[in-house]
Amino acid sequence: MNANFIRLDELEKLDALFRESHSRPVVLFKHSETCPISRNIFEEMAAVDHEIWLIIVQNSRFVSDAIADKTDVKHESPQTIIIRNGKAVYHSSHYDITANDIAQVLSGEAANI
Repeated sequence: MNANFIRLDELEKLDALFRESHSRPVVLFKHSETCPISRNIFEEMAAVDHEIWLIIVQNSRFVSDAIADKTDVKHESPQTIIIRNGKAVYHSSHYDITANDIAQVLSGEAANI
């Protein structure tokens, strides 16, 4: 199965996702539509068998900034952050993002890579 990408462009939905993270992990992916690295990582993310909340940084910079504030993880693009219990348990950017690492964190095999 492939990733289920859902656009995230509302602060209210971001707040709801942080609450939801107390019952299941939430995967956030900051993506730039103009960056070739981000385009390559988008393909990598597509291999993740999970719901992925997609933040297009050119359109939703305010959401991206709010994520940085809420997680204390400096903004980068492309960037993947996994939220569990309201906290970032994984974050990676650029070519350090791998579907395998994300799958390990989601399955509980790795707490933080």
